[in-house]
Amino acid sequence: MLTIGQLAAYAGVTVRAVRHYHQIGLLPEPERDASGYRRYGAPAVVSLIKIRTLADAGVPLTQIARMLEADEATLAEAVEQIDTRLREEIERLQTSRQQIRQLAAGDSLVLPPEIVAYLDRLREVGTSERMMAGERDGWILIAARWPDEVLEWIPDKLAQLEDPRVVRLYQVLSQLMETEGIDDPLANEAADIMVEFAEEAEAAGLDFGATDGDDMSFALLDDLADAADKRAERLRDLMRERGWDGWTRMQRLKKPPG
Repeated sequence: MLTIGQLAAYAGVTVRAVRHYHQIGLLPEPERDASGYRRYGAPAVVSLIKIRTLADAGVPLTQIARMLEADEATLAEAVEQIDTRLREEIERLQTSRQQIRQLAAGDSLVLPPEIVAYLDRLREVGTSERMMAGERDGWILIAARWPDEVLEWIPDKLAQLEDPRVVRLYQVLSQLMETEGIDDPLANEAADIMVEFAEEAEAAGLDFGATDGDDMSFALLDDLADAADKRAERLRDLMRERGWDGWTRMQRLKKPPG
């Protein structure tokens, strides 16, 4: 006859686990002998090994008692259900592992390869990593809102990087974000370039005010730009002085009457 410690050691569990099984009614607790000790026989060992085996297989403790008492057909059905649940859990964990491995890939965690290639091109033209962080977050918002259209825009974005003014704008903004305070010559240069693009688009008939009823998405993108750097408001002031405002949808300011 075994003590609780010997029983636990024989079955490969802890004494605490045996006491827990007693508490929840999974393993019957024997009466104390004349010496005041609880003694366990072979049936308790067999039951405990079965409990341990089922628990190690992932069977919830609330289901083990039913499985121990089930007939062969019921037990087979219960095992099949547990196997299905475990298989689904394994698939979920495998997907999680893939996502965790992608963390090392940086941009590719949440963005499609085409956008990642565009971001890589931005790095090649001298865009700073701090600037890249804001750019990447912007594309995350865009890809989430327009998942079907976003890849169609990438060729045009890559083509824009053939324009030296676009490259210079990214370089200037990168330099601004790496400086302390505000560098007015750089800020003015950035504002001049952005206004130049806005005026060219206006002359070409592009409507920056067209939102297709999606003001919220554009507002989020503008808010992201404002939050990217504390000097963003200074840049907006410089553009307002030139008659324009906004980030994602630059709009010409209306002149006051008179």
